[in-house]
Amino acid sequence: MIKERTFYYTFVIFIILLSSCNNEKKIPQEILDIEAEVTIERFDQAFNNLNPHTLDSLQGKYSFLFPLQYSQEFWLHKSKDTLQQELKNEIFKVFPNLNSQKDELELLYKHLKHYYPNIKVPQIISLISEVDYKNRVLLRKELLLISLDCYLGKNHFFYTDISQYIAKDFEPKSILTDVANEYAKKIIPRSDGRDFISQMILYGKRVYLLKKVLPQKELSEIFNYSKDELAWNQTNESEIWRYFIEKEILYSTDRNLLPRFLYPAPFSKFYMSYDSQSPDRVGQYIGYRIVNSFMKNNNVSLQQLVEIDSKTIFQKSRFKPKK
Repeated sequence: MIKERTFYYTFVIFIILLSSCNNEKKIPQEILDIEAEVTIERFDQAFNNLNPHTLDSLQGKYSFLFPLQYSQEFWLHKSKDTLQQELKNEIFKVFPNLNSQKDELELLYKHLKHYYPNIKVPQIISLISEVDYKNRVLLRKELLLISLDCYLGKNHFFYTDISQYIAKDFEPKSILTDVANEYAKKIIPRSDGRDFISQMILYGKRVYLLKKVLPQKELSEIFNYSKDELAWNQTNESEIWRYFIEKEILYSTDRNLLPRFLYPAPFSKFYMSYDSQSPDRVGQYIGYRIVNSFMKNNNVSLQQLVEIDSKTIFQKSRFKPKK
């Protein structure tokens, strides 16, 4: 039976995570020495300061952000409309500058280049997307777009009509994790099977990669869990695993399992009385635990992990859920 959370357990988990995080913050000098200079171009500010004298040069520099079907009059009017000005003002309150984001991204790229030397620091542009949160970070070859209006804080009034489980991602600290996750999806684009275990291990590989390139982030931050949500998974890991086994889920190809256990949602759907207590994406968490166990029990590099099939990872992981 799924266990209730307790204050004591949550406190113990917090101490363990804090200790782990402090250890991981010791970045090897060989990584710190990697060249990875980041510049964030603030298109959001340039667009909101648009005037007839600067429009031509801005269109020339950022032609891909100015669809040709719209006239210059359209862009001049749009830059001054009420919504754009309100978005600009709210962004400036949270992001008067992007110095901390620049430093975080530089450290991310040092780690990415350490493991994948062919990765280049792209042109990075901050912009306003009118809260297009499904595309809040876009990575296209040598271009990275970051919509700052999607990171104003989960309780910002812009997000009142967005479900809470979605808006909880809209914190400034999530920019770094979202950018890293875009790289993880490109490095590990798809699973090698249609069954549930293959899908879990796909996400497990990505989370493992994120832990390597974001060592300063706690596991709860990478999952965008609260401390309590991560503690719930850790407390109930064996019960979650037992449920997957007893319901014969692991090798099922039922696509309905994905939104129940792998995709963002208000909670995971066991169809049990404790559902509302559970965090979403418990399948991703179990997938990470399997991959983490595999890496501990096998002499495999991060680069090799990407190429190993899910069946091999599962069989050689010697995964045993915590009790």
